[in-house]
Amino acid sequence: MIESFLRAPTGVVEIVADLLRLAAVFSIAAAAVWWGAPEIALFALVLLGLLLPRFIEVRPVFDAAYGLALLVAAWSTVVDLYTRVPGWDLVVHFSATGLTAAMTCSLLAQAQLIPRAQDPRVTLATVIVLTASLGLALSALWEIAEWLGHTYVDPTIFVTYDDTIGDMAAGGLGSVVAGLAMKALSLRSGTVAR
Repeated sequence: MIESFLRAPTGVVEIVADLLRLAAVFSIAAAAVWWGAPEIALFALVLLGLLLPRFIEVRPVFDAAYGLALLVAAWSTVVDLYTRVPGWDLVVHFSATGLTAAMTCSLLAQAQLIPRAQDPRVTLATVIVLTASLGLALSALWEIAEWLGHTYVDPTIFVTYDDTIGDMAAGGLGSVVAGLAMKALSLRSGTVAR
């Protein structure tokens, strides 16, 4: 795992994924200069998430898409796109949760806690159920964190019942699509990871 993390990027997409990690570092610095502790914590969490693919060696396109989704989600919070652009939160929850659920599946499969999507004995239904379950669990944790942030840190964090349910539904649907994609890619090329 450490060798994977320290390995130099090869190819344009791997360089883009590493540039997204660097963008997260710059985002932390920007948050420190222009915003405050909640934004710094948000981007620090994003950076931790962006480092994960380097350890588990997923496909570069998956790594870059996941990194972009997390950064877009975080910046959308900071510049308040979720309340300014109707439906934006659903788009971001769909994509970010789906990609995060797929990344979590990849991590758990590498740790041999769940079966790999590319295992021919693993059915499409199994991959979808695992990915959707993880996506819904991650959505619930995110919505709890939003509520805690609203209640104890910053009351301007937008939290309503309809928003929470809509976000979780979009995240669950994104996770189902991610499960479909994981199995389809594994059938076509033999692997989701490298």
